[in-house]
Amino acid sequence: MRVLGVDPGLTRCGVGVVEGVAGRPLTLRGVGVVRTPADAELGLRLVAIEQGIEEWLDEYRPEVVAVERVFSQHNVRTVMGTAQASAVAMLCAARRGLPVALHTPSEVKAAVSGNGRADKAQVGAMVTRLLRLEAPPKPADAADALALAICHIWRAPAQNRLQQAVAQNRLQQAVAAHASHHASKGRTA
Repeated sequence: MRVLGVDPGLTRCGVGVVEGVAGRPLTLRGVGVVRTPADAELGLRLVAIEQGIEEWLDEYRPEVVAVERVFSQHNVRTVMGTAQASAVAMLCAARRGLPVALHTPSEVKAAVSGNGRADKAQVGAMVTRLLRLEAPPKPADAADALALAICHIWRAPAQNRLQQAVAQNRLQQAVAAHASHHASKGRTA
C-alpha cells in the first residue's frame, strides 16, 4: 500500500509518502513541505497548497491519502487554517477517486510511538527508526506527515476488518428484519 500522509497547515503543509504493509518494513518514497507565504491572500495560499498536493499525487501515485483530523484548539484562527488546508487535501484526493482516511493526532502518536501523548521529538525519533533514516525529517510537519502515512498502513487492515464486520452485521439484521416482516404479514392474511 502506498499512502500520502498530509499534516495540514496554511504556512507549512507536511507531505510524506510511505509504502508497505503492516508487519513488514516500510519504505520512504518521499517527504517534504508545501509552503505558502503568511502574508499572501488566503485564496492564493489555498491554491498553492492544492498545486503542491497535486504535484505529490502526480509524482507518487498513492493509493490512499491519510490526513490529520482537525481537532479543536484554543486558537480558532489556527484551527481554521488547518481545517482549510485539510479540506484542500481531501478535495485533491476525492477528485482522483482516492480514499481519504482521517486520523487524530493522538491515534497517530499512539500508532508510531505507543504513547498517544508523545511529543514531536518522540514522534520524529520513531519515524526515523521505523523508516531507517539517518536523521528525523525536518521540519516537524514533514515527520508528522510520515507518521500519518505509517499510522494508516498499520491501522488500515484492522479498520477494514471492522468495517466489513459492521457491514456484514447490518446485512444480517436487514435480512432478519425482512424475514420477520414477511412472516408477520403471512400470519395476518
